[in-house]
Amino acid sequence: MSIETDLKKDGIEVIETLDTLKINSIARNLSQKICDTFPNYGFNQNELFIQLSRLNMYRAKMPEGMAEANYFYKNSSIYFNEHIANEDLEEFAIHECIHYIQEVKDKRNYLIRMGLCDYTEFKIYGLGLNEASVQLISSKINGIPKEYVKYFGISFETISPSYYPLECCLVNQLAYLTGEDVLFESTLKSNDNFKKAFSDLTSPKVFMAIQNAIDDILYREEDIIKINNKIAQIDNRNKKVDGMIEKIDELKHEITLTFMRTQNLIISSYFDHAFDKIIDLEGVEKYRQKLYTFKDLIGSTEGYTFFNDYYVSKMEELEIKYNLIESGQFETSLKVITKKENVWIHVIKTLKKLIFGTAREKQNITNES
Repeated sequence: MSIETDLKKDGIEVIETLDTLKINSIARNLSQKICDTFPNYGFNQNELFIQLSRLNMYRAKMPEGMAEANYFYKNSSIYFNEHIANEDLEEFAIHECIHYIQEVKDKRNYLIRMGLCDYTEFKIYGLGLNEASVQLISSKINGIPKEYVKYFGISFETISPSYYPLECCLVNQLAYLTGEDVLFESTLKSNDNFKKAFSDLTSPKVFMAIQNAIDDILYREEDIIKINNKIAQIDNRNKKVDGMIEKIDELKHEITLTFMRTQNLIISSYFDHAFDKIIDLEGVEKYRQKLYTFKDLIGSTEGYTFFNDYYVSKMEELEIKYNLIESGQFETSLKVITKKENVWIHVIKTLKKLIFGTAREKQNITNES
């Protein structure tokens, strides 16, 4: 499929090519901003400038609801919506330039990875996770202030009020738990360090569940945009339009449920695991502070009580653990638990020997026969 066919399929119609001076200006300013914002990620400003200056950039007509700028890896080009003011091009270029920096291609020029996103033969994994992380990086570079917003009944504070706000809210929670550095480093350098870090704090299964959920939110949002564009092309409201509106409402409800379930999974999986790791009074205080501060990152709907209920429950458990540690009884109770675990492990090993031993004996008898 040609580039022209791809663009037409996405509803993009090129109007003009940006001149070399404008492209070089964008490349120069962005390479400096990226290096200034992330001085420890091994970027060289001159090399980054040369890399970004090779990009092709165009103004184009774009469908309603599409991002203001889009990067196409097949021809290393950025397409800007024709309505963007000339002085604002740089702001919208950041997200797409990061995609260019991220991309990993094979020898046939096929895209195999872009930051946190893996392009396999049959399915794309981590698209929503990557888009959100790139947007958080872009907002950080642009110095976007926090803003209180509400989407699909979910209220929260974010530095990305206009682009992927729900996805950014969830990924911001993940960044708080692992630390921003490992998230942004993996995003910019296209490696698995963040995936491993979060999996170690919870489990690989939990990471995959969260990654898939963020993808689901992204895809459903895209479905809503597509349906809205179809409705806009119909002059009179009819039963077909009513059905489309009902479908949009269903998608919005699904997005809200997916967001809240994912947020609750992030909270419980991380803080349950972290609680078991507490062995001293310093650990108690760090845990208390981290869980308390998490309240500032969550999205809330009317009647949402999960976080408050979880916080109260954990504080009760934390008080018990605190008293055990302070009185010196925690180490004793830990030894008792460890002893019980060792006994149980011994029982399991013995059972395995009996089972597999019997199976081997039966197999030997069968073979001899």
